Amino acid sequence: MKPETKKRPPILRVLKGILLFLLIAVLLAAAAVFVLPLCEGVSRAPVEGSADWMAALDDSTPLNLVTLPGTHNAGAANAQLAFFSKCQSLGIRAQLEAGYRYLDIRLGKDEADGELILKHGFTNCKPSALSSRALTLAEAAADCCAFLDAHPTEAVLFCVKHEHGDFPISEMQTLLAAECAKAPERWFLSDTLPTVGEARGKIVLLRRYGDDAGLGEAAGIPFAWTDQGGLADPVEDAEANMPGELLLWVQDRYEYDAEDKWDSFLAGLSIGIGDGEAAVHFLSTKGSLAYGHPFWFARTLNRRLLRYGLPVGEPLGWIIVDFGSAKLAEHVWRCNFS
Repeated sequence: MKPETKKRPPILRVLKGILLFLLIAVLLAAAAVFVLPLCEGVSRAPVEGSADWMAALDDSTPLNLVTLPGTHNAGAANAQLAFFSKCQSLGIRAQLEAGYRYLDIRLGKDEADGELILKHGFTNCKPSALSSRALTLAEAAADCCAFLDAHPTEAVLFCVKHEHGDFPISEMQTLLAAECAKAPERWFLSDTLPTVGEARGKIVLLRRYGDDAGLGEAAGIPFAWTDQGGLADPVEDAEANMPGELLLWVQDRYEYDAEDKWDSFLAGLSIGIGDGEAAVHFLSTKGSLAYGHPFWFARTLNRRLLRYGLPVGEPLGWIIVDFGSAKLAEHVWRCNFS
């Protein structure tokens, strides 16, 4: 006669099932946050002429009247919590080679060594997916300088924002000025936008903060706007700002889902720009949730932009994207040429 086996109480079976479910949920969440972003990217196929497209522009053209492609959170090709923070799949040098000329640079400070680093919110941008350290301003600037060494007809718009941390603006300015001083011939430091000819071979510093350090023209071009988030009406006019001598039109609604974002993007483009004006049109968004997945929206919005017939031969402003490819950059910069 076989000994009688004891059956587990029903409550233990239920608890085991709950624990198994929670374990699977944690593993899936970890895969989404840490593994999925490694598989998300854009084509790295080059486009002929993308690295030198500004060579064909007239030197006398004001830079604000050139239709430029740019990248949002340019340093965030690799980032902590990449599911939420990754915004590009090409590094900064590769973005420039692909034709992008406006870099959205977000800075914080490494408290360990006092060095300026690239941030996306509270997360650090990193030099590679497997790196444990932050991408530094010095590395980003070196990529820009190396690109301009190889392509002297081009210009890089380096738009800096104080992104995270309670260190003062004046300290950030001082550290940034020290970086510029390493290659003074490469930086265009002024309070007004240059012409194409004046900008060739230069990193043009734009700043989304006040001149707390009192650097004057050496502080860079005032280029600030207030946080826009998500407004109730997506087709409301892009915000007009007067950070300096420019009338600056900005559409940076980053809390919209894809349809509202597309509508606001087109509404911004429709304004048009003239002498003494500049326009920045962000196609990037995180969606309406508190923490979004930028790649999800970029995949849809970038395809729509590629299919959209942008006007040729008239200034549109600067179009800023997440997960930019060379093909998408070409679609924008080609608008400068009939």
